[in-house]
Amino acid sequence: MELLAPAKDAECGRAAILCGADAVYIGGPRFGARGRAGNSVEAIEGLAAFAHVYRARVFVAINTILSDSELSQAVELIWAVHGAGVDGVIIQDMGLLECELPPLPLIASTQTHNMTAEKVLFLERAGFSRVILERELTLEEIREIRSTTEVPLECFVHGALCVCQSGQCFLSYAIGGRSGNRGDCAQPCRRQYSLLDGSGRVLVSERHLLSLKDLNLTPDIGGLLDAGVRSFKIEGRLKDAGYVKNVVSHYRRTVDAALALRPGLRRASFGESEIEFEPDPAKSFNRGFTPYFLHGRHRGIGSIETPKSVGATVGTVAAIDARGVRIEGDALRPGDGIAFFDGAGQLHGTSVEGVEGDRVRLADASGISPRVVVHRNLDREFENRLARGRIARRVAIDIRLRHGGSRPYLEARDPEGIRCAVEMPAADLSRPKDPVAMAGVWRQQLGKLGGTEFGAREIVLECDEVPFVPAGKIAAWRRELVAKLRAARAAAFMPARAEAPKGTSHPCPGREMGFEANVMNAKARAFYERHGALVTEPAAETGEVDLAGRRVMTTRHCIRYELGQCPRESGGGTTEDLWLVDDRGRRFRLTFDCAGCHMEVWLETAEGRTRAADGP
Repeated sequence: MELLAPAKDAECGRAAILCGADAVYIGGPRFGARGRAGNSVEAIEGLAAFAHVYRARVFVAINTILSDSELSQAVELIWAVHGAGVDGVIIQDMGLLECELPPLPLIASTQTHNMTAEKVLFLERAGFSRVILERELTLEEIREIRSTTEVPLECFVHGALCVCQSGQCFLSYAIGGRSGNRGDCAQPCRRQYSLLDGSGRVLVSERHLLSLKDLNLTPDIGGLLDAGVRSFKIEGRLKDAGYVKNVVSHYRRTVDAALALRPGLRRASFGESEIEFEPDPAKSFNRGFTPYFLHGRHRGIGSIETPKSVGATVGTVAAIDARGVRIEGDALRPGDGIAFFDGAGQLHGTSVEGVEGDRVRLADASGISPRVVVHRNLDREFENRLARGRIARRVAIDIRLRHGGSRPYLEARDPEGIRCAVEMPAADLSRPKDPVAMAGVWRQQLGKLGGTEFGAREIVLECDEVPFVPAGKIAAWRRELVAKLRAARAAAFMPARAEAPKGTSHPCPGREMGFEANVMNAKARAFYERHGALVTEPAAETGEVDLAGRRVMTTRHCIRYELGQCPRESGGGTTEDLWLVDDRGRRFRLTFDCAGCHMEVWLETAEGRTRAADGP
């Protein structure tokens, strides 16, 4: 069972591992779905070496779609990270399966649109070692996938949500040329829109109607384990080290508690974490939390007032005067960040400059007024504890002072059964004047493992009478023992390896493929065609597809349902189209598939009209 954490860079990756992650995923220098989170191969190599000390793993995201000219560069990069010691690569482009790759496990990115058992089984048979599930799936759908497939399943449990089905969002590219499938999404789902009916009447004005809250499946870890998920993924390759420390520590505790009730499962890595803060995901950046569709459709998944982090409610403004602002509720501290909505519903943010008695002095008090609800979106004291607090992770080992023929020796044993020993010259040993006191010295010196990756689970003195040895000499033997054990563990580490099958030809789900299949190179086309598909269009990002009048997003999030106007739920109402209009006057038609229970977003033509017949 794996807890998988994001790594913006090697520093974040190390922090995640020290806080208990069993694995981290990180972007390489190119071709990652988070274009602004690239890392050198050298940095990744150092992170992999650090992770392997704890038997944690490092996966590299090379999960954009690729042009013909980029394909060979991506293959070269995969070979480079293989040489750097990584444990797998996350990919989206099927053209890579037609290339000569190193024996690294291949992980199917969520961008490959993994929503059905049929699709996951197809990827399993194509040679993937793991499949990352679509975020929109229900628990029952995950169980169904597990019941018909054997490939290990990974799912997101925390972090930002894409409103569109993964890999199927073309809105950013359609309106600005920045593609999520190419690692450069402009996040149009976080923009403000007005909602209009067919007659042009404004139903909702200037709200973030496509923006979602953040995922938090803390209460559902046990249920996901029972459903067959074996890797829990935290989103956030653009988040800082403080966020990673906090969220990983929280989920480490949560997952361990669930594993304790399931003796047939165990952690995928070794070492207990030591942290000097109390983790609380609510104190890190979030838009409010939702389980999304895990337990079915429900209202309140949208973050329509703002796509920013508002934070926890502190209290209400009671008075404002020359001394400052009096807030009835929890205490604020200098350096805290606050957020509030003014009378017009606009979000303001500022910081606390000082606190005097029952008044707080704000850096910018514009927009604030009595009865305004105040939220704290930055807890300075908590952030300081995250930044300054010590974090460590120690692999529990047993150390024994044993007899070996005529003289004692030291032995260490790790959780994997790896042993090493240090012999002690007879000339360094003598009978103690006080055996009890000497035994205490032995225990004290052998237990001094701080500064190493080890912690003493058990120290056993098996000699009838411990020899007298100066404390410094015992410390030197301990250091030699630790060095030997470290070297033995490094030599015993088995890198993850997997050979993907070549030339598979099992039937592909969805035999006719338009631009939504994200086929950007000739090898990807050849892959799909060998599996029985007809590729009718290349990827939109080739520039060869006119998206005007085309569907650019499909989502389970339904604005009509969120507003309480679902015809299926009420038994009445209309299913007529609606329109979104952004702050630049661009119009997007919304259609509603009530039988399939999802919403579609269509891009209007340059003339401002939509062509329904143009839909794929």
